[in-house]
Amino acid sequence: MSQFDLSKDYYAIVGAEEETTSRDLERLYKRRAALMHPDRGGSEEGMKTLNEAYHVLKDETTRREYDQQRHQPRARSSTVASAPAAKDVGLFGHFLSAFLCLLIGLFLLLLVRVQWIWFLWPLVILAVFVILFGVVMAHSAMLAANASLPMSNPVKRHRSAQEAMFWIAVAAGGYGVYLLLSIVG
Repeated sequence: MSQFDLSKDYYAIVGAEEETTSRDLERLYKRRAALMHPDRGGSEEGMKTLNEAYHVLKDETTRREYDQQRHQPRARSSTVASAPAAKDVGLFGHFLSAFLCLLIGLFLLLLVRVQWIWFLWPLVILAVFVILFGVVMAHSAMLAANASLPMSNPVKRHRSAQEAMFWIAVAAGGYGVYLLLSIVG
């Protein structure tokens, strides 16, 4: 088994070039490690990748083997392009999805309430499920926003308070919608 992964550019990970000396490589590694350390807001995976790159490049023999194999032409492989996973949509995507679900559900409820016709009751059930789905997506967006904060952020430590505020806001919003629908009808 190989000591390194040719799909990774270890020089770019450390911030070095092929001509970089061992001394400069160590300096660049320490500087990058101080920025990427998980205790300073970096990710654990990023730090592991940085350590892997440094261990390959600091040893002259391994570095020479890596350089030789890196410059050899490789057979091209076809890759299948796919859409990003739901967790890769980002915070804006989470919040936008939640907002649109809540907006559509409230519109359907208002439509049924204004046109109070007995055969529209299935639309009420659909509207309630869309609103509940929007609440679940808003909760997911809140958790994603919390997860994107660095560990040193004081907001991250108060998850139970965030949960309580979220569910109080959901309850208050539900009561507000009830009041609005009772006034409109």
